[in-house]
Amino acid sequence: MTDALLIFKPDTSYRLGPRAEIWRFLRERSDIEIRGLRWFHPPAELIESHYDFLRDRPFFPWLVEFMTVLPVAVGIVRAEPQSLEKLRFDLGETRIQHSRPGSIRERFGIYGGINCLHLSDSPASAEKETQLWARYIALEGIEPLDDSVAAPDHTYRLRSLATQLAAGIHTDLARQEIVRLLGEESGLSGEKLERYSKVIIEGF
Repeated sequence: MTDALLIFKPDTSYRLGPRAEIWRFLRERSDIEIRGLRWFHPPAELIESHYDFLRDRPFFPWLVEFMTVLPVAVGIVRAEPQSLEKLRFDLGETRIQHSRPGSIRERFGIYGGINCLHLSDSPASAEKETQLWARYIALEGIEPLDDSVAAPDHTYRLRSLATQLAAGIHTDLARQEIVRLLGEESGLSGEKLERYSKVIIEGF
């Protein structure tokens, strides 16, 4: 059996409809065991260490801000190696525009690297990541996510608006509508919604 680090990234920690669907998808799988899931607000130093291999990429400062804007749900999945490979396959490719039809990221990802979940991509990275995060948080033990929330899922509208914004089309209107839709999906308001929507929009 092998462990892997699992993170509901901010886009699915707070978009309640997609979060509920993904949580059900994980809970109902018979080939994996969710060993832990807890809410935790990671400090920048942890995210910088976690994504150290991307430090030289131009989007690295955004990635750190994105992953630290609000607390996220993080934990451990345990399974046979082939089951973890199947889970990674079902999750889909990292960039939303390339994600396989029917995969989690194709269904719920918004744009680019705003891609729902992090799952350790190999046994070596899983060992490194779980050891790193365990210095900051006890990863085992489950704080269940609410999967009964009747919240809207605006994935496809958000994706369309993100494409417009990235192309410089109707930018002010697209930005305003993205903020409104994220507020509807998440229930966030005020400063939290402002910071949350700002960092998501900057990812386009």
